[in-house]
Amino acid sequence: MTQLAGKVVWITGASSGIGEAMAVLAAQRGAKLVLSARRAAELERVRSRCADPAQVAVLPLDLNAFDAADAAQRAQDYFGNVDVLVNNAGVSQRSLLKDTEVQVYRRIMELDFFAPVALTRALLPAMGQRGGGHFVMIGSVVSKVGVPLRTGYSAAKHALAGFTEAARAELWRDGVKFTLACPGFVRTEVSKNALEGSGAAHGVMDPGIARGIPAEDCAEQIWRAVRRDREEVYIGPESRVIHLKRLAPGLASFMLKRAKVT
Repeated sequence: MTQLAGKVVWITGASSGIGEAMAVLAAQRGAKLVLSARRAAELERVRSRCADPAQVAVLPLDLNAFDAADAAQRAQDYFGNVDVLVNNAGVSQRSLLKDTEVQVYRRIMELDFFAPVALTRALLPAMGQRGGGHFVMIGSVVSKVGVPLRTGYSAAKHALAGFTEAARAELWRDGVKFTLACPGFVRTEVSKNALEGSGAAHGVMDPGIARGIPAEDCAEQIWRAVRRDREEVYIGPESRVIHLKRLAPGLASFMLKRAKVT
């Protein structure tokens, strides 16, 4: 079991939403935290919300342009070796394939796939030497099911799921664990920050997101899965489509083609 008390936990995308909620809960449970995102001021705000701000370090990072080895070293300079890395930073999409520029797909893949891969690789040697560590990969329901208006996002999250499954199969003998979390709608700014076909921010709160579960509930379910060493966890009522796709793929395809998504 992966307990948080006394562990060093590094969370990317920690300035809001699921990342912020996971940071606050981990601090309550006695973890030492390293928080990363682009917005230093927002990271400081999250730090002030944590149970013991003295046990929380702020490491601003732009994961679209960074040196993973340098970032990993800086993260470990605060409290020592990182025990748990939460690869949470990411960006979604709200545009049709025919309207989306190729550079937008590259931006999504860079942040949602290549950055987590780079950070995981940077921390892996130290974890392997210690014989343990835990990577928490924040995917989505679209890690398993392709959804309209999210071709790039679905592709990146599918890639992250495949990477996680393969890495888990390679590294379990070294004591390195992987948990893939696949939330549905969570009440965050994800749709406002999503990229449109031109690369501009969508700027709109989707109705589904507005009705989603609180970020705190999502964070609780993810940390519970980590504590239990679960390999995957599906969160929210929307995750039922994952099971439907497995049991009745034709019906799932029929529904997705006709889904009113925003």
